[in-house]
Amino acid sequence: MAMADASRILQTTLIPTFSQNPSHCRTSNLSYHHCSFKRFHRIRCSSLYTAATDSQSAAGTTAITWGCDVDSVENASALQQWLSDCGLPPQKMAIQKVQVGERGLVAMKNIRKGEKLLFVPPSLFITADSRTYAFSGFGAVNDRSGAVKSEASLANSSKWSNYISALPRQPYSLLYCSEGFSTATPCNFRTRSELDRYLEASQIRQRAIERINDVTGTYNDLKLRIFSKHPSLFPEEVFNMETFKWSFGILFSRLVRLPSMDGKVALVPWADMLNHSCEVETFLDYDKSSQGVVFMTDRAYQPGEQVFISYGRKSNGELLLSYGFVPREGTNPRDSVELSFSLKTSDKCYKEKVEALKKQGLSASQCYPLQITGWPVELMAYAYLAVCPPSMRSRFDEMAAAASNKTTSKKDTRYPEIEEEAQQFILDACEASISKYSKFLQESGTMDLDVTNPKLLNRKVFLKQLAVDLCTSEQRILFRAQYILRRRLRDIRSGELRALKIFDGFRKFFS
Repeated sequence: MAMADASRILQTTLIPTFSQNPSHCRTSNLSYHHCSFKRFHRIRCSSLYTAATDSQSAAGTTAITWGCDVDSVENASALQQWLSDCGLPPQKMAIQKVQVGERGLVAMKNIRKGEKLLFVPPSLFITADSRTYAFSGFGAVNDRSGAVKSEASLANSSKWSNYISALPRQPYSLLYCSEGFSTATPCNFRTRSELDRYLEASQIRQRAIERINDVTGTYNDLKLRIFSKHPSLFPEEVFNMETFKWSFGILFSRLVRLPSMDGKVALVPWADMLNHSCEVETFLDYDKSSQGVVFMTDRAYQPGEQVFISYGRKSNGELLLSYGFVPREGTNPRDSVELSFSLKTSDKCYKEKVEALKKQGLSASQCYPLQITGWPVELMAYAYLAVCPPSMRSRFDEMAAAASNKTTSKKDTRYPEIEEEAQQFILDACEASISKYSKFLQESGTMDLDVTNPKLLNRKVFLKQLAVDLCTSEQRILFRAQYILRRRLRDIRSGELRALKIFDGFRKFFS
């Protein structure tokens, strides 16, 4: 999910729009939208939030908590009752513990293949258009008094209190990978250090850093322009970095994109309790006939079985970045690893090649995805351009166009005269990346977690294990690519050798 989508939902739905005349703020009718859904997985971790609120209390800031431990039965029951009271029709599923520290929707009755489930009505959606100020990890606007109150102080009087109480107090998000994160410490430096240690080999590291910096940058901008100037409306105990991270963690992991509503995004209570499986293809969408968010099962379920959906055709790295889990190795057919490539500055045609790439919106350095089944034709075209000699400069624009994924044609154009050099170019990048993964995996067993706060131990161990799982799966793809490339180069070179032997034989025959 794009940062812009999360930011728009947060600022228009979770954060009340500031006005000198708050009485103009109204809650409009909820509109209905859909998304492909995302959630957390697997291991339970001790809450980093506890440590953060401890530090806030020590500094004299009142700690306000939202959410619950993810295995809370009481909060799950309260959520189900609230949903029923709000119009959710009887369901064939219920929230249950499905693994240690994890909740999911479990079949209570026999469910047939092809059956529609959920039917969450639009009145329960939370979208950027709905301006549902009652829901907020930060606060709520009271239309009569114009005062901003924290959801904690609203308690059961808030319409959304049962939903908020059932959300995880600690989203499994890379936003929380930095120890002791607070408004007093720039997160980009502390988080960057930890991500460098755990995700050094993976390209997902840079995307994680960019996301973290986007979130903290958004908060710092709002604090400078709004929060600090109106402390009575935006009290620090509510509008602080910790609650901001919590809200974005919830958005990144739970927003659903609804294709039938032009790809609009929404928070959909109840639907966001479904977990992901790489083995299913079904996804959430808005159904006009039933007027609610539904999904159609692609297999049958017996009572007691957990029901799954797909969060989309995402790599393990993308699933970790947004949802905080990594599927078991070898179970994700959509898994891929991004490999970085760069033109050599020593290339005599470096400037010409860069210009050709710029025409296509590309740069001298590019990343392309590798899957266990191979790589895109765009990568091969980039490799051809990278090794292309000056004698073939008339082909630079053609190769650059083929290297862009913006082109409608996916023709796999080959240049036999530089095929060996292009394959070797990809192999070199592949093997350089493999060495980084190998180094991390070899050192991970003895890596010092540097945990000064015992409350953070589980979080540190969890993040480290996720990094190991991700690097193992990505290295597996690279090993496969290495094997294919080495075999192809061997065939090319053995073919050339046979041709040379035949030519030499003819030469000797006629001499």
